[in-house]
Amino acid sequence: MTTTSSESTPESACGPFASAGFRRFFAARTMADTGTEVGALAMPLLAVLTLDATPGQVGLLGALTTAAYLIIGLPAGVWTDRFRRRPVIVVSQFLHGLILLSIPLAWALGALTLTQLYVCALLGGAAALFSRIAQQGFLPALVGRDRLLPANAALTGLQSTSILVGRGSGGYLVQFLGAPAVLLLNGLAQCASSLVTAAVRVQEPEPERSERRLLAQIREGARYVFGHEILRPVAASTLIVNLGLSPLIVLAPVLIVTDLGLSEGRAGLFFMVGAVGVLLGSMVSTRLAVHLGTGRTLVLSSLVTGVGALAVPFLTTANFWAVSVVWALSQLGIGTLNVVQVTLRQQVTPDRMIGRMTATLRFLMTGALTIGALYAGAVAELWDVRAALAVGAAVSLLGWIPLALSRLRGPDPQGGYGSTRPG
Repeated sequence: MTTTSSESTPESACGPFASAGFRRFFAARTMADTGTEVGALAMPLLAVLTLDATPGQVGLLGALTTAAYLIIGLPAGVWTDRFRRRPVIVVSQFLHGLILLSIPLAWALGALTLTQLYVCALLGGAAALFSRIAQQGFLPALVGRDRLLPANAALTGLQSTSILVGRGSGGYLVQFLGAPAVLLLNGLAQCASSLVTAAVRVQEPEPERSERRLLAQIREGARYVFGHEILRPVAASTLIVNLGLSPLIVLAPVLIVTDLGLSEGRAGLFFMVGAVGVLLGSMVSTRLAVHLGTGRTLVLSSLVTGVGALAVPFLTTANFWAVSVVWALSQLGIGTLNVVQVTLRQQVTPDRMIGRMTATLRFLMTGALTIGALYAGAVAELWDVRAALAVGAAVSLLGWIPLALSRLRGPDPQGGYGSTRPG
């Protein structure tokens, strides 16, 4: 039985914004996502411009932001399933804010080191891990499963708008205020988001109380994902895409600022243009899923993502805007993938398994980001930044294949994929 927010209207025809709880949660996510994107360029640029970090060290820093998914990602899903999700989001976001605030404090005291950035990246990633996993289980309780697609579209649109506004302004804020001040803003935003989320009123399902051992529950989540005919190809595809896009995300700012000699603001603009693509993808995702079908939309979006990424290694000062537009095309695919894929995962997974399903997939997908950042740094050190970007783009082009080889390439089943069972 699906439990919905006590503040929502019961009519399934109403959009997610009919729920006062969703509106508050959306406001909280606006603060957190905008703060994250404003500060996204601050940490690597702080490492490069203040601490003289090499491309390899920047790659390691990027890897540490997602390393928590490899270290504690699987047990985090089990732990999250044992608690109501809202308190998990509140506590983890507040801790994330405090971790970020320690960086400008250390800088002001003249004590900032690259080691501290590494530690903060790792701990901040752990806090974000719990928040993101809990959010996947929190949303069905907040809006109901029948409104998951428009709710996820709204949140993905918010995230892309945050990238659009945050990274565009963030690059210039780093340029004019300095990276420590931007990280201060990010830390304050995370703390404020935590407090707003605490005010959301929702009746969540009773958490699963299990006496089984942690490893047994982790195995159950992994078996569910890898035994499911829909989740398995989705996991494989997203792992490949993330493995390919990670070098582009980590090293594109290095290419723009260090190799091309452009300003931090131009690095922000590059990601800002990409965010336009994510926003457009989130806006058309529902319509594409209705007209093409969920599976075919995933195949097409994954292919578009890989093709668009091929332009990034060829970025120069002369073709900056042309490559940025092609990058936006790649990110349009990502925006569509995010909405349709997350909704599909939530629809085919029972409430009691959402935490473990999400943790298993995030272990794979974000672990791929970690590995991608590491090999990007290694390739950049051995050859150069463009070589690392080229390898990443080539890998991302393969992401559509697992989807095309599965039943997702065909028409959606009657009644949708919500009735799909593991097997």
